[in-house]
Amino acid sequence: MNRSLLVFAGMLACASVMSAQNPMITENKQNYTSIKNIILASAEKMPDDGYGFQATKEERTWAALMGHIAVAQTGICSSAAGEMKKSNAATLTDKAALVASLKESFAVCDAAWDSTTDENAHAMVKRGNREMTRLGVLIYNTTHDNESYGTMAVYLRLKGIVPPSSEKKK
Repeated sequence: MNRSLLVFAGMLACASVMSAQNPMITENKQNYTSIKNIILASAEKMPDDGYGFQATKEERTWAALMGHIAVAQTGICSSAAGEMKKSNAATLTDKAALVASLKESFAVCDAAWDSTTDENAHAMVKRGNREMTRLGVLIYNTTHDNESYGTMAVYLRLKGIVPPSSEKKK
């Protein structure tokens, strides 16, 4: 009898752990964390004087691109969490200030991901003029980060810098 009770308790514990680790949320958070680390490494890798670099006159400067990412992330991820926050990063040009703003925007996204559960992942939230699921908004942010990193990689290469995603692993 005790053995059956122990097996049943073990099954309940496993079910509890499994439900807390929704693979859809877990996998997408891992994708977000990966691009987060690459963007931060890229921002750090660009030298101070590279923040004024502009690939062409039609493109943003590196500083403007970093500001755009921080502003977009703050807005996107805070909307996923049901509150609208804004960033002033678009007005910044200094490397230290922009790296700090990027870190702040990632903290907003980290909090949104950390508070995403099975219960609220599919809740509808306002994103601009439309409604999307909370998880959909967070995935949209990761997509935007990946698109932005594609531009960042070109800028880095034009400056003779190997992008973090292309560095050889030690």
